[in-house]
Amino acid sequence: MQLNFNSPKPIYMQMVDEVKKALARGELLPGDKIPSHKERAQISKINPNTVQRAYQEMEREGLTETLRGQGTFIRNDPDLLVHIRTEMAQAAVQQFIEEMQGLGIESAEVERMLRSQLYQEKKEG
Repeated sequence: MQLNFNSPKPIYMQMVDEVKKALARGELLPGDKIPSHKERAQISKINPNTVQRAYQEMEREGLTETLRGQGTFIRNDPDLLVHIRTEMAQAAVQQFIEEMQGLGIESAEVERMLRSQLYQEKKEG
């Protein structure tokens, strides 16, 4: 799990994002058990309260479910992966658009650049 302690994004949210990325990449699957709060805190060398907050957020977002006496698991929902990938893709596109706007590049030019890049990749692939 890659955590950036210098990032303005809270550590607990970085943890949630890392779980989402692992799901999108297929490194975690619905039904997989994730480490306990204590184990995750030791592995990541962070405060257990931060891990608790991340786990609460993941449960609130519907990513995980905790089964008393068994642990915390990625929610076993077939639509979960589609939802996560869509959410992450939309966030990446939004960030890209904001970066282009910040550079002063007009929408038509952004579209032209994207089409050119996609065409090049298709030709090479």
